[in-house]
Amino acid sequence: MDAAMVVEIGRNALLITLLVSGPLLIVGLLIGLIIGIFQAVTQIHEMTLTFIPKILAMLLVFLLLFPWMLLKLVEYTYGLFDLIGKVTR
Repeated sequence: MDAAMVVEIGRNALLITLLVSGPLLIVGLLIGLIIGIFQAVTQIHEMTLTFIPKILAMLLVFLLLFPWMLLKLVEYTYGLFDLIGKVTR
C-alpha cells in the first residue's frame, strides 16, 4: 500500500461523509435561515421556535433519504473490504 492509495481512501471517506451528511445539514441550514428571518421580521425570539421545525425537517429528510444513505455507506464499505483483500494478497 503506497501513499497515493491512503490519500485516495481518505478522499473517498470525506466524499462519502459529505454526501451522506450534506442533505441533512443543508435542510437544517435552510430551515434555520427561514426561521431566523421570520423571527427578525416578527420580533418573536422564542428559543424553542428554532429547534422544533429544524428537528422535524431533518427527521423527515433523514427518513426519506435513509435508503440512499445506507446504500452509499454499504457500497463504500464493500469497496474498503475489497481493497483490503487486494492489498493483503
